[in-house]
Amino acid sequence: QVQLVESGGGLVQAGGSLRLSCVVSRRSLLNYAMGWFRQPPGQEREFVAFITRNGGTTHYADSVKGRFTISRDNAKNTAYLQMDSLKHEDTAVYSCAAKRTILTDNAPRTNSDRYDYWGQGTQVTVSS
Repeated sequence: QVQLVESGGGLVQAGGSLRLSCVVSRRSLLNYAMGWFRQPPGQEREFVAFITRNGGTTHYADSVKGRFTISRDNAKNTAYLQMDSLKHEDTAVYSCAAKRTILTDNAPRTNSDRYDYWGQGTQVTVSS
């Protein structure tokens, strides 16, 4: 069973930055594409960003494109979400998710139903 643990959330002023981390344990991160999702207060969970197993392909929601960057360090079994120029509307619980894929599969996974494992989430609050 794969375990995912997020960290790095917190309270930040609008225009500020945060970096979220997602540590994967009990399995190698090498076998998984990774995604970040968020759930704003009173709303449904939405896709934020995706990265393939080898990090060669990324995909972003339009709402975060140009402000957020997804990355991964397979040697550290960790995925990251760098969030810059944060806005009040970025306030949400952010969760990472893992999807087992083959190495040549570069198709973005924007649907949360496509993922195999999830972390518990970390709260990000952006004050306006």
